[in-house]
Amino acid sequence: MMTTAARTLTSFERPAIEKSRAVAAVHPTFCEFDLITDRAAFDALETEWNDLFAKSGKPTNVFQTFNFCWHWANHYLQERDGRPSPLKLLIITARRDDRLIMVFPLVSERMRGITQVFWMGGSASQYGDALIENVPDKDAILRTAFDLLRTQSGADILRLRRVRDDANVTPLMNELGATAAERLVAPYMDLTSAADFPAFEQRYSSKTRKNRRRLFRRLEEKGPMQFLRLRGGEEARQLAVEAVALKSEWLKSRGLLSNAIADRRLADLFADLAEGKTKPAGCIVSALKSNGQIAALEVSFACKARIAMHLIAFNLEYEKSGAGVLLLEQSLKDGYAEGLEACDMLAPGDDYKFDWCEKADSVVDWVMPLTLRGEIYARVYLGFLRARIKTALKKLPKPLRQLMRDGAKIAAVAEK
Repeated sequence: MMTTAARTLTSFERPAIEKSRAVAAVHPTFCEFDLITDRAAFDALETEWNDLFAKSGKPTNVFQTFNFCWHWANHYLQERDGRPSPLKLLIITARRDDRLIMVFPLVSERMRGITQVFWMGGSASQYGDALIENVPDKDAILRTAFDLLRTQSGADILRLRRVRDDANVTPLMNELGATAAERLVAPYMDLTSAADFPAFEQRYSSKTRKNRRRLFRRLEEKGPMQFLRLRGGEEARQLAVEAVALKSEWLKSRGLLSNAIADRRLADLFADLAEGKTKPAGCIVSALKSNGQIAALEVSFACKARIAMHLIAFNLEYEKSGAGVLLLEQSLKDGYAEGLEACDMLAPGDDYKFDWCEKADSVVDWVMPLTLRGEIYARVYLGFLRARIKTALKKLPKPLRQLMRDGAKIAAVAEK
C-alpha cells in the first residue's frame, strides 16, 4: 500500500507551473504527484509529455498525445459567447527522479449539480487511458493518482469512456470495483496478417470482391474519380469540416442526433488538426471525388504504425454508389503502402465494420462514484434513467425522431 506525505515546493522548482499545482505528494519510493488545473501549467508539460509518449505511449494512445490534447484544449476550454468554459483541467502527473513518468489526462465539469470527471478530449476522442512508464509499481502509482483525485479534486463521479481491455487504467478500474456502464467492441483490420493488399483481400468472398469492383466501374462511368490522402494543408482543413457536415446530414436523414457532431467545436477542432499548421497530431484526411464532387471522406489519426479511422462520412447523393466502401478499400491499400500494421475502425462495433474486420478489441465505459452524491447520480440516472431514455428514443418512428431533432432536440439528454 502506498502512502503519501505533503512537501513544500521551493521557488526554483518548475516556476511555470508552481501556482496551479495542488500540494505535491511523495510516496516512499520517491514518486511525486501533482494536480494540474491551469492551462499554462498544462502547456509547460509539452516536452516532458512528448518524451513520455515517445518512450511509453502505445499506438492506441493516439488521443493522449500532447498535441491532440493541446488542440482540444484550444477549442473546448475557451470562452463561448462571453461565458467561461464549464470544463476545467484536472491532470494528474507523477515524477520520479525529477522525470515525468505518468500523465492522467482528465477534466471536470459541473452538470446537474454533479461534478463529473472524464478524459481530456471528451467526445471528440475515442480510446482513453493514462500514460505511464512500464515501471514495476505502475499499478500502485495509478492507484495513488486516483486517491489524489478522490481527496483533492472535489469531484463526485469519475466517468471514463472507451477504455480498452489492454489500457493502463483497466486493472485500476477492476481493483476499485468500478461499474462497467457500457461494453462495446472496436473492430480493426490486422494488416500484419497478410503481406500486401491483394493477399489481404483474399479473406473476403469472391462475391464481395466482385461487388466492390462493380461499384468502382459504375462510379467511374459517371465521370473521373480521384482519391486524395492529405497530411496537412488548407484543402485538408476544408475537407475535415466538410466531413463533419456530411456526417451531420447523414444523421439528420435518419432522425438521429449526436451531441459531439452537433457541437461546432468539433468541426473547428478537426479543421486545426487536419491543417497541421501547429503541433501536428497525425491527422490524415482521405477523400473520394467523383466528377470533382466530394463523394466520401475519412478523418483518421495515425500513431506508431496504427491508424484510427475516427470519422467516415459520405455524400448522400452517392449513398447507392458505394462511395464509402470504395474509400475504405483505398484507405486499406494506402495503409499497406505506408507500412501500417492495423486500421482501427473504433467502437461501436457496427455491422458494416465487420464486413471489413475479422478482429475486435473490447472497450468499456467505466463509472466510479467518488461521493454519496455521485453514488446516487450513478444509480438513479446512469444506471436506470439514461438507458431507458436511449431505448425509448430508438423505438420512436423516424419522422418523430426527426421532429425532435430539428426542434427541441430532446434526444440530447440521452448522450450526456
